[in-house]
Amino acid sequence: MSSFDPFIEEWVAYAKNPRYSLVEKCLKLAQTLEFPDLDVTHYARKLNSMGEELRNTVSDVKNPTYLVSMLNEYMFDNLGFLVNSDDYYNPRNNFLNIVIDRKTGIPITLSIIYIQLGRYIGLELKPVGFPGHFLVKYSEEMILDPFNRGALLDVDDLQTMLDNIHGSGVQFSPEYLNEIEPENILVRIAKNLKNSYIQSFNYKMAMHCINMVLGLHPDEPDEIRDMGIVQSRLLQNNLALRLLERYLELAPEANDVDYVLDLIRSIKEKSTQR
Repeated sequence: MSSFDPFIEEWVAYAKNPRYSLVEKCLKLAQTLEFPDLDVTHYARKLNSMGEELRNTVSDVKNPTYLVSMLNEYMFDNLGFLVNSDDYYNPRNNFLNIVIDRKTGIPITLSIIYIQLGRYIGLELKPVGFPGHFLVKYSEEMILDPFNRGALLDVDDLQTMLDNIHGSGVQFSPEYLNEIEPENILVRIAKNLKNSYIQSFNYKMAMHCINMVLGLHPDEPDEIRDMGIVQSRLLQNNLALRLLERYLELAPEANDVDYVLDLIRSIKEKSTQR
């Protein structure tokens, strides 16, 4: 489809390597895209020192409710981590180094830090790819929202969240609370960044993000479609057509088939007029 540059290939190999933690992989993503001088080990150690400090403040009580309350107090009161509501869609909210430095972020990056800190006090927290809002769970009964200071959520809260994000047409389903694999967390961050870059017309960076996703999930239809759309905006019409036609092969029943067919017709018409 699109030729990978060596930096993206290096990141894909890193992302697939089980030797590295999710934190390290997120930092490597930031280094690859916007921070070439970023020291991954330095930031991983910063989080480690935070975790060790938390561990030193916690008694031997193993009650998960107590441990969660201590984690919340340490991360949000002592360290002062905040939600970045005012500038939510700024791409920098997806870069873990920036979130660690500024202590402000969005659900996915705050959750990654929350999970990492929890490990130091014996909390085996799991990442949850809830539709439109990243969450964390300790068990099926203990669903936590690091974007809301670690608040404990019930089913009514989750339904309200779905209504606010998607309107009233989406009903809560227990599968929305399934654990999300580390590779899919990286994909979700790369997609967030892609959308931010496209909105700011930074198509070169958007293409890097698409290649990151396709390096992990080579036949992901939405990314092939988006690469086609970006290539059309860059006036790479032949490549755009191949990508959009590939998308229709992979997702013939997609909701946006008519839009993609119109786009293909438009590109062909422009090509014949040149």
